[in-house]
Amino acid sequence: MLLELPNHDINIDTVTIYKQLAKSNRALAELKGYSATIPNQYILINAMTLNEAKDSSAIEQIITTHDDLYQAMSKDKVRDAATKEVLNYRHALWEGYQYILKRDIITTALIEHIQRIIENSKTGIRKVPGTAIKNVTTDEIIYTPPQSELEIRDLLADLEQYINLDDGTDPLIKLALIHYQFEAIHPFYDGNGRSGRILNILYLVLMGLLESPVLYLSKYILRTKKEYYVLLRKIQQDSAYFEEWVVYILKRGRGNGKGNAKNYSFDYRGDGRVWASVKGKVAETIFEGAS
Repeated sequence: MLLELPNHDINIDTVTIYKQLAKSNRALAELKGYSATIPNQYILINAMTLNEAKDSSAIEQIITTHDDLYQAMSKDKVRDAATKEVLNYRHALWEGYQYILKRDIITTALIEHIQRIIENSKTGIRKVPGTAIKNVTTDEIIYTPPQSELEIRDLLADLEQYINLDDGTDPLIKLALIHYQFEAIHPFYDGNGRSGRILNILYLVLMGLLESPVLYLSKYILRTKKEYYVLLRKIQQDSAYFEEWVVYILKRGRGNGKGNAKNYSFDYRGDGRVWASVKGKVAETIFEGAS
């Protein structure tokens, strides 16, 4: 099921949603304030985006370790495919963040650029019909996204307009609708989930809820992966589940608030190295141009 956005048929003005919304906005404000106290924002962003990239990729069964990532970052060539994909994700998130800083807008072209970096591919928007979402166990088709490139581009153009439209809806509630709509459009052959999760973070930066992409969103989805996909499938069949979906997305923001940045402390070395302590575990990380 695709949404018409803005959508006045979906009831998002419920007590349950607004109670959770207040908690989530408070948590994001705390994170924004706390992250501003970190003396070197470049290093904070690098550390946070690396973890976000790792867990977002893990949702798609692309598994790597922090050790592999840190070692790969100090080498010219990455041989391990999973590590390379995670670093591609991190690069895509950084590129998107720089785009927002310069242009203060999210566009279809930006989303396509992000997916190209993630997948290291130029296939872009789906052009050949036949894509369907299937139950991996039974092979049953559970959702069929739009098939023609023209329809997909029209839907992305509508989504772009909605993202950048100030219609009075709280940005966190809009985030839930934007995320669902992007997943329902399913514009690419691959990389939809990861592109969508980057879009989430960039939207929060665009709306001023974050100064930089330091919210660690994918950890919550990874931990509640079954619930996430069950809710997506429920909504595709019945819009009555939208309250449950919005609350789930709001909890994701709240559950990964100030604790994101508070897990990190940094020790700056004179040789250009930075030692990052994550929950008491020390790992050497090298960030070019961090000083």
